[in-house]
Amino acid sequence: MSNQDEQPGNGQHDTPPEQQRLRQELPEEVPARTAAGEGPGTEESSESALTGRQRLAQGLWPPRFTRAQLVVALLLFGLGFGLAVQVASNSSGDNALRGARQEDLVRILDELDDRTQRLEDEKQGLEKQRQELENSSDQAEEARRQTAEKEKQLGILAGTVAAQGPGITITIEDTKGTVRPDMLLDAIQELRAAGAEAIEVNGVRVVANTYLTDSGKGVDVDGNKINTPYRFKVIGKPQDLEPALNIPGGVVQTLEKEQATVTIDRSDKIVVDALRAAKAPDYARSSSR
Repeated sequence: MSNQDEQPGNGQHDTPPEQQRLRQELPEEVPARTAAGEGPGTEESSESALTGRQRLAQGLWPPRFTRAQLVVALLLFGLGFGLAVQVASNSSGDNALRGARQEDLVRILDELDDRTQRLEDEKQGLEKQRQELENSSDQAEEARRQTAEKEKQLGILAGTVAAQGPGITITIEDTKGTVRPDMLLDAIQELRAAGAEAIEVNGVRVVANTYLTDSGKGVDVDGNKINTPYRFKVIGKPQDLEPALNIPGGVVQTLEKEQATVTIDRSDKIVVDALRAAKAPDYARSSSR
């Protein structure tokens, strides 16, 4: 027996022939590797890679609203819009004065001072009458005299007697037919507030219960139809009456916005001779006993 037969085999002789054949047919084993981006830990690792700002952006967009949240948002929007409109409407009057010129503001202040002075003069006149009654030797005669004087004053206010005195004449030309009855009523109210004592419009006496309505192409004053031009004859202090109509945002500016032409003339003598029949009240009775 030779030495080669006594040496151990090199591996091929140790492995059975069947195993050698299977190893030659099968490919070599490759270690298992996880593909990039696969596996259960991929989502967690990608989330951990995001910054806090990115996670916040993902949480806010796209927005997710419920029906209740939308209803509340609409209600809050409507409430805010209503408050804004109310604040704007309340401040509109202040804005008119805020944008007025200095001379207009001075004129408004003068008018307020004049109204205060008129009230003070009326107060002093009443106190004087009371003193005359108290100091008169013949109080009955003095009372009759004051009563007659008061009757004349009340007759002028009621339109039952004619009146004359200083005042203004107002002419309103309305060629476009845009002047409404409420605009003429505003003029009457402004004149009364400025101290007008007697007013006549196109031959109709204006009294405490005067009303104006629309009559198509004209205006009805206490049921009497009048047409343009509208002429006001007003007795009162001209220095108070005219500025009251020309205040910023007042009667004249309102009529001019409607393309009407307004002319005001002062006079030392205005005659208001349109009369109203005295009418006894239907329900009111004197409470004096």
